[in-house]
Amino acid sequence: MKVVLLAGGFGTRLSEETKAMPKPMVKIGDMPIIWHIMKTYSQFGYNEFIICLGYKGYALKEWFSNYFIHTSDITIDLKNNKLEVHNSASEPWKVTLVETGLHTMTGGRIKRVQKYIGNEPFMLTYGDGVADVNIGDLVKTHKESNKLLTVTAYKPQGKFGSLEIDKDGSVTAFTEKPAGDGMWINAGFFVCQPEVFEYITEGDATIFERKPLEMLAKNDQMNSFIHRGFWKPMDTLRDNTELNEMWEKNKAPWKIWNK
Repeated sequence: MKVVLLAGGFGTRLSEETKAMPKPMVKIGDMPIIWHIMKTYSQFGYNEFIICLGYKGYALKEWFSNYFIHTSDITIDLKNNKLEVHNSASEPWKVTLVETGLHTMTGGRIKRVQKYIGNEPFMLTYGDGVADVNIGDLVKTHKESNKLLTVTAYKPQGKFGSLEIDKDGSVTAFTEKPAGDGMWINAGFFVCQPEVFEYITEGDATIFERKPLEMLAKNDQMNSFIHRGFWKPMDTLRDNTELNEMWEKNKAPWKIWNK
């Protein structure tokens, strides 16, 4: 099963970093966040990726084209125009990078890569969020549902500490990480049947999270995979800082691979 990664957005809320690169190329530790996401899928044996490019897509093309250079020691013989790679670090990945348009919406990007997927089920997620989702269980749940799409559902914590206050104004309890509003949200990590393409009907202007998903739900063709572990998108500079702190302290819950 192929994995489609949405990596074409402008990343405006992380503009401190995305002025120079697309958001999926912003680093956690020494590697781009998209690498972390791909490592998660690879841990479960899914190694064929289709990346939907848009804003500064050339940065992703350059990085993957020169993966050995970016991840290994090299010797460059300028006189003879030769390059020698030492201690090469590789991944068992096949990566297709597709120009899906600068201003194309999420649904339009997915539709543009249909020819690379064919008439087969595929996985789909966003190129800016990490999680310890059990991909094996996700796929199993999808197959058992007999529905066209399975979405990973997650209940996020609140962003701010919560207070319990009595009538006289005294604070009786404080919770550092409350459970938010209790609503399940779309955490990405989809599994899709090829029929999902039929729901993308507005060309490049199709926002996948609007009409396609709404119609799939209305037609009782959307299943959920409940994820109670770790999930975090990298929307802001604060998010990036927190993810890097986890990584540096060897407390990154999404790191489920050994090397």
